[in-house]
Amino acid sequence: MSLTKITTFLWFDTQAEEAAKHYISIFKNSKITSIHKYGDAAQKVMPQNIPGKVMTVAFELDGHKFVGLNGGPHYTFNPAISFHVGCDTQEEVDYFWKKLGEGGDPANQRCGWLTDKFGVSWQIVPNALKEMIGDEDRGKADRATTAMLDMKKFEVAELENAYKGEQ
Repeated sequence: MSLTKITTFLWFDTQAEEAAKHYISIFKNSKITSIHKYGDAAQKVMPQNIPGKVMTVAFELDGHKFVGLNGGPHYTFNPAISFHVGCDTQEEVDYFWKKLGEGGDPANQRCGWLTDKFGVSWQIVPNALKEMIGDEDRGKADRATTAMLDMKKFEVAELENAYKGEQ
């Protein structure tokens, strides 16, 4: 029995397999778990669903389950839904920012948010930021929040300096 009943389902035009391969190359402990192809029946409903072409790709990123569907151009991603990647170090922030942001739209980079080359939105966030902006000392929290709002990619040292009032 599965430990979780929730799987994130992503609707792509035609890039589900490419996206899955891209994501598993970035996240450790990740894998494609299955690939299903369209059969003859699917083409009757939607002519672009060519028999033998990839329909769905199931994959896991660090234990989180996803399914990518090649469903056609009917729906697209937007930043109202994003995936949060918690990072322990600046090196992790830099790694995920570079890898996930590669080929994405630089205009969609703000406050740790980026859009990847498939249009999927990601938040690349140092874990320490939650503590900083949630601090009961509102002066510290406000300084960290102000610094955060001025950044594209988060810089941990700059956030910490603002939090401590050392800017």
